[in-house]
Amino acid sequence: MSSPPPPMPVTVVGLGADGWAGLSAAGRSALSSAEVLIGGPRQLDLLPAAECAGRRVAWPSPLRPAVPKLMAEHAGLRIAVLASGDPMFYGIGRALAEELGPHSLRVHPHPSSVSYACARLGWPVEDTEVITVVGRPVARLAAALHEGRRVLVLSAGAASPGEIAALLRERGFGPTRMRVLEQLGSEREDTYEGTADGWEHAPGDPLNVVALDCRRDPAHGAPRLGATPGLPDTAYEHDGQLTKRHVRAATLCALAPAPGELLWDIGGGSGSIGIEWMRTHPSCRAVAVERVPERAARIARNAAALGVPGLRVVIGAAPDALAGLPAPDAVFIGGGLTAPGLLDAAWAALAPGGRLVVNTVTLESEAVLAERYRRHGGELVKLAVAHAVPVGGFTGWRQAMPVTQWSVTKSDGPAAGPDGSTEEKDRT
Repeated sequence: MSSPPPPMPVTVVGLGADGWAGLSAAGRSALSSAEVLIGGPRQLDLLPAAECAGRRVAWPSPLRPAVPKLMAEHAGLRIAVLASGDPMFYGIGRALAEELGPHSLRVHPHPSSVSYACARLGWPVEDTEVITVVGRPVARLAAALHEGRRVLVLSAGAASPGEIAALLRERGFGPTRMRVLEQLGSEREDTYEGTADGWEHAPGDPLNVVALDCRRDPAHGAPRLGATPGLPDTAYEHDGQLTKRHVRAATLCALAPAPGELLWDIGGGSGSIGIEWMRTHPSCRAVAVERVPERAARIARNAAALGVPGLRVVIGAAPDALAGLPAPDAVFIGGGLTAPGLLDAAWAALAPGGRLVVNTVTLESEAVLAERYRRHGGELVKLAVAHAVPVGGFTGWRQAMPVTQWSVTKSDGPAAGPDGSTEEKDRT
C-alpha cells in the first residue's frame, strides 16, 4: 500500500504598508495561486480581489491557539498566510514554524519596519536595539534605556508613542528625542518628533515605529543603571530583605546566566537576583518564590520598574511552592534554607549541568552548607564588604554582615569532593 502524500507546505508572504505593489513576483504568484488566504483584516484588505481569488480567513483573537485549528481545517488546500514585513521577525512565521515545523513552510520575506526605519534614520541596523510592545508591557522598554543608545520600538498602536514618552519621563530619560515613523513604505508615510519631556502629539496612525535617541536627565532622582549585575540598592523598593549590591554581583557571577535559561529565585525578598538574571539577556527567564504576599507584590513592582515585567512571582513557601514549576537551569536560595526538604528539592530539580547557589548569614545555615559542601564539592566562600563611614571628624570602615556562599554545578559523572572522595556525582 502506498504511503499518503506529504502535507502541502504553507506559504508565508511578508506584506508591507505598500501592499500588493511592493510584493516580489514570487510573493504575488504565491498569493494568486492560494486557495485560502489567512491574515489580519488590514492585510487582507491590501490584496486586490481580481488577482487573489482564494477564500479569505481573518485571524481570530487570541491568535496563537487558533493556528493548529485553522491549519487542520484547510489541510490539503494551498494556504497562504499574510505577515507584516518579515514574517520571521516578531511575526507569525515563528508561531507557524513552532506548530508545523520549518520544513512545512515556504517563506517570502519583505523588508521589515525596522529595515525601513533604519534606512530613513541613517542608523546601522546591527547597532540598533529593537523592542516590541505588541502584546507586551511597555515597561519592558526600561531595560534598554542607556545614555546614547538608539532604540526602535515596535508599537502596539496609536497610543504607544504617548505611553513610551510617559515611561521615559518616569525613568529619568525625559530629554530623549522621539521620532514616530508612520506607514513606512507606503504613499502615506509620515514622521513627527519631539522629546519625551515635551511630548504633546495626539495619537496618530496605529501603524508606527518609535525611534529613540536615549538621553538621561542627570537631575532626575532615578539612579543610573548599568548593563551588568550589581545595580544600586536604591534602584529597588524593599523592606530590608535585599541582597546587597556587591554580594548580588558576586551571586549573579556564580549563577552564570546564559541566553534562554530559567532561574528559580527561592526566598525572593525584593526580587533583585531574579530581576538582574533576566536583565542579562532578553531571553532569560526567572521565577521568584516568596511566601509573604506583600513582598511578592513588591517583587512584581520592582520587575516592572527595571524592565523585566515578565518575571513570574509565585506566592508560597518552598519547597511546597516549587511543585509544578518548569525545570530550572539554575537555582538561587536566598532565604529559608533550614526549611525541611528545601535544599533536597532544589537539588533534585536540577538536571546535570544545572547550578545551585546558596547565600546565608546564620551559623545554623552555614553548618548546613558546610555539610553539603563536604558531600557535593563545589565552592564555599565568605563574602565580606565594608563601607567607609564618618567617625567623628575622620573616616572609618563599617563592616556589613558577612555572607557565606556555596555554589555547585550538578554533574552526571563522579568527581572528587574537597576531601578527595567520589561519593557524590557533582562538581564545580
